[in-house]
Order: sequence, then C-alpha cells, then structure tokens
Amino acid sequence: MCDENMNLEEQVTEQPVEPKVETEPLFEEMVDFETFAKSDYRAVKIKDCVAVPKSKKLLQFTLDDGSGTDRTILSGIHEYYEPEDLIGKTAIAIVNLPPRKMMGIDSCGMLISAVHEEDGHEGLHLLIVDDRIPAGAKLY
Repeated sequence: MCDENMNLEEQVTEQPVEPKVETEPLFEEMVDFETFAKSDYRAVKIKDCVAVPKSKKLLQFTLDDGSGTDRTILSGIHEYYEPEDLIGKTAIAIVNLPPRKMMGIDSCGMLISAVHEEDGHEGLHLLIVDDRIPAGAKLY
C-alpha cells in the first residue's frame, strides 16, 4: 500500500502556469444613449477574405451585411488570422462609419475584435458569433 501511494505522488504533475493577461482600463467618460444609438452594429457573413498585396497586416473582407450589396472592409489582423480560415464565418461589424481608404482600397466599416495583452504580447480575437445569426441582424 505504501508503494502505491509513493507512485501516485510521483505521478502528480505541476499545474501549468496561467499566462499574465492584461486589458485596457474601462473608459471613464460616459456616452449618452443617443450617441451610442447612432452606431450601427450588424452581423456580417464573410464571403471572401484575401491578403492585401504589399501589406503585411491588412486583410480585405467581402461581406454580406444583409443589404443585398457586398461590403468591403479592411482589417489589420493578418498577424492573427489566415484569410482562408475566416471565409464562411459570421462576424460583427460597425457599418455606418465613413469610408476610409487604405492601400488604395475603400474600407466601409470596421470589424469588431477583442484585444488584450498576454505575457507582454498583444493578443487579438475577431468577434465570431453563431452562424445561425443571419447577415444584417442588428445588435442592440
């Protein structure tokens, strides 16, 4: 019996060390409801995604936003994702930002990501939601 206990103790392994994770502090400034309500967040289906030529960071997304017209959004997330891994996913975008030209291409909105620092390195996760949510569904 004593030998069995010793073997069990020898088999116990150390728990992995949890990475040190940091997030940005919350904003102290309040936003009134009318200002918040002006932001149009929608579920978007990723129809296509390609790396932008001559850019190490940018991915070009072709999105179905439920309007019947494809929407193009550029996002600097290539360090975190390969384009082919995102096709067919459902993401969240703010769709009523003015177009912004990047690398000669108009980006018409912004995909929403969660950003944090982990063990001294930036981490980023594109907000991917349930595929049963239809393109164009509004977030409140």
